[in-house]
Amino acid sequence: MLRAFEAGVKPVAVAMLLLLSTSAVDAIAQTRSPGFTVEQLLSSPFPSDLIAAPKGGLVAWLYEDHGARNIWVAEIGAGKDVKARKVTSYTGDDGTDLGELTWDPSGRTIFFSRGGSLEGGGPVNIMSSPQGAPPQLIWAVSVDGGEPRKIGEGHTPTVSPKGDVVAYINNNQIWTAPVAGDQPPAQLIKDRGRDGMLAWSPDGSRLAFVSNRGDHGLIGVYDTAKKSIAWPSPSVDQDRAPSWSQDGNRLAFLRVPTSEGRYFTTRREGAPWSIHVADLGKGETKQIWSAKRGRGSVFQDTIARKTLLWTAGDRIVFPWEESNWLNLYSVPAAGGTAQALTPGAFEVFNLSLSPDASKIIYSSNQNDTDRLHLWEVSVSGGAPRQVTSGTAIDDYPIYSSEGRIVSLHGDAQNPLRPALIDGNSASDLVANAVPADFPASKLVQPQGVVFPAADGMPIHGQLFVPAEGAANAKGPAILFFHGGPSREMFLGWHPMDAYSHMYAMNQWLAAKGYVVLSVNYRSGIGYGMEFREALAKGPTGASEHKDLLGAVNFLRARTDIDPKRIGIWGISYGGVMTAMGLARNSDLLAAGVDGAGVHNWKSFLPYLTAPGTAPEPAKLAYDSSAMASVEKWKSPVLFIHGDDDRNVAFSQTPEMIAALRQKAPNVEIEQIIIPNEIHNFLRHDSWVMFTKAMDDFFGRKLGEAAKKEAAKK
Repeated sequence: MLRAFEAGVKPVAVAMLLLLSTSAVDAIAQTRSPGFTVEQLLSSPFPSDLIAAPKGGLVAWLYEDHGARNIWVAEIGAGKDVKARKVTSYTGDDGTDLGELTWDPSGRTIFFSRGGSLEGGGPVNIMSSPQGAPPQLIWAVSVDGGEPRKIGEGHTPTVSPKGDVVAYINNNQIWTAPVAGDQPPAQLIKDRGRDGMLAWSPDGSRLAFVSNRGDHGLIGVYDTAKKSIAWPSPSVDQDRAPSWSQDGNRLAFLRVPTSEGRYFTTRREGAPWSIHVADLGKGETKQIWSAKRGRGSVFQDTIARKTLLWTAGDRIVFPWEESNWLNLYSVPAAGGTAQALTPGAFEVFNLSLSPDASKIIYSSNQNDTDRLHLWEVSVSGGAPRQVTSGTAIDDYPIYSSEGRIVSLHGDAQNPLRPALIDGNSASDLVANAVPADFPASKLVQPQGVVFPAADGMPIHGQLFVPAEGAANAKGPAILFFHGGPSREMFLGWHPMDAYSHMYAMNQWLAAKGYVVLSVNYRSGIGYGMEFREALAKGPTGASEHKDLLGAVNFLRARTDIDPKRIGIWGISYGGVMTAMGLARNSDLLAAGVDGAGVHNWKSFLPYLTAPGTAPEPAKLAYDSSAMASVEKWKSPVLFIHGDDDRNVAFSQTPEMIAALRQKAPNVEIEQIIIPNEIHNFLRHDSWVMFTKAMDDFFGRKLGEAAKKEAAKK
C-alpha cells in the first residue's frame, strides 16, 4: 500500500487505520496502552547550539519546540539565581531550520542562520510552496529586545572582534555585511574554491578561511587593510581548522594528507597528519608536530565546534588516537613533544576552553561507557577533575564569561535541558521547560548489556524492557540500529536532535510492550579507533552483519521473547542494517522499518575507491549490500524516506523497491514518502508520523494476530 505524507496534513494515523483490515485493527487493539500519547512523548523542547557570550555572563541556546525554533538567553549570576528568556518569537511547524548561533563582541547581539538546511544543500521547500523554497538568511537579534534584523542571504555568520562587520558564506563564497545595517552586503572574496571555516584574528584585522578545492584544500588569510590574500604554505593536502594565537600574529592549522582513502572504508593508519603554524609577520610556516606512523596516523576529530585550541602558555590542544582512544593532547606552539591531557581507555566528545584559556571542560564516557559525564583539565597538564557523575547524561559543556559551567543535562527518563552545573548538581536554566504532561515517570530505565557478535566481538547495547515485563509470557521484540555509523546511543536521552527522537521512539515501543535492543554496532564511536575502523565494514565486507546476528541470538535466548516475532528498524545507516537483516535473515526477522537506508553500496563507488580502480571493489561493494541478497527477502517491510534527502540519495529507496518487486514479488511492501523533507527531518510532524506509522506497522506484523498467523504455519 502507498502512503504519502504531505506537509501540513496531521491526521495521518487516522488515515492509515482506515485502510486496515479488521484483523489488523484487532492486533493493534491487543498491544499495550502506554498511558500517554506519542505527542506527549515528543513534546519536550530540544536544546542545541549552547554558546557563551564573550562578556556579561550571558549564555544562549536554541530550543526546538514542536517544530518552532527559537533563541533563548540566560543570565548566569554569581549565585544560583538564573534569569532566562526567549529573544525570538517564531511559531509554527514549518520546517524552517535555525542555528549557527554566534555572539558579537559586546555580548548583547546574537547572529544566526535561518532557513534552508544546516545539513547543507541550501534552501528547502519543506512546505511545498508554489513559489519555491524560501532563501537561507543571516539575522541578528539583540538580547535587549526588538525584532531580528535581516543581514543578508547565506549561512555561518562570524562577527569581527571589532564589532563592525559580520562575515558569512553565500553560495560557497565569503561575504560581509556591516553590523549596523547602514550598507548592503557585498562579496568579500571571489575564490575558485568552496570557502568555509571562517576565523577572525583577535584584533579583527585578518580573516582566515579554508578554500576547499576538491583534491586539496588551502588556508587563506585575508588582510582587511591591504585587501589582499596570503596562502600560508599551500600544498596538495587538505589544510583545515585555522586557529589564531592570542596575540593574533600566528595561525595554527591542520594538514591532512591527500590519500586514496574514501568514505565508509577502514582506515586504521595512513600518511600521518600534522599541525602547522604560520607566522604571518615573518611570512614563514613550519610544521610543529606530526602524528606517528601507525595507530593515530589518520586524523579523527571530536564533535566539538573547534578542532584546535590555542591556549594559555602558548600551547595548542588537539585530539589524537595514538592510544586507540580519542583523547586530548597539548603541544607547545613552537613545537615539541605532545603531552596527553586526558589519558585512558575512553573517548572525548565535546569540549570548550575557559575564558582565561587555562582550562578545558569536556564530556567523555570515562568509567561509564554508555553515558557522558563532564571533566575538567588544565591545559598545562595534571590529573583531570571529574565534574559530574551518576546516571545523568551531560554534554556540550561551556564556560560562561565568568567561568561558570553550563551544559545540556538529562537522564534516562528526563530529556536534556540547559543546566548550570555546580559541583555534581545541575539547575535548569529554564524552570518548567518540560511540559507538565510529559510522561517521564512512565519511561523505562534501559539496561546496559554486552553480548557477543557472531565472530565473538563484544557488542554494547541498551535493553528496554517494558516496565511490567513483556506483554505476554513470550512477547515481541525489536532491534534498533542507529545511524552514522559513527554515532553512539546512550543509556538516556541523546544530545543530538535526530537521535533524541530515536531514543523516544524506542521508549514508545517499550511502553507498547516490546522488548527493544538498541545496538551500538561496530563502526560506531565511543569504543576506540579499532572498533570504529572495523575490518571489512560496510562496502568492504559488511562485517557489522555479525553484530546483527549476535543481537538476534541475544534476544532469542531470552525467555520473555517469541523468537518468531522479532522486528528491526533504523534510520540512515540504521536503514542499511535493517535492509541487510531482512535480505539475509528473513528467517530470523519477522518485519522491518527502513528509514532512508543505503541499499546498494556499488552506487557509492566514486567515494569508495580511487579513480581507475580494478572492478573487484565494485563487486565487493555490491555483495556487501542488501541488494545482493534481495531474492532471499521474505519479511514485510515499511520504507520511509524524505525525497529531498541530501545525505542518502533518495534513489536508494526506489531502487530497492523495484528490485523487491522483480526478484521477491511476494514480499509485502509499504512505503511512506515525504515530499520535500530532508534526511534529518525538519518538521516535528514528520517525527510524530514516523513513530505512529512504525507503531502501526509493528502492531500488525508482530502483534497477537501475527502470533496466531505464525502458529498456523
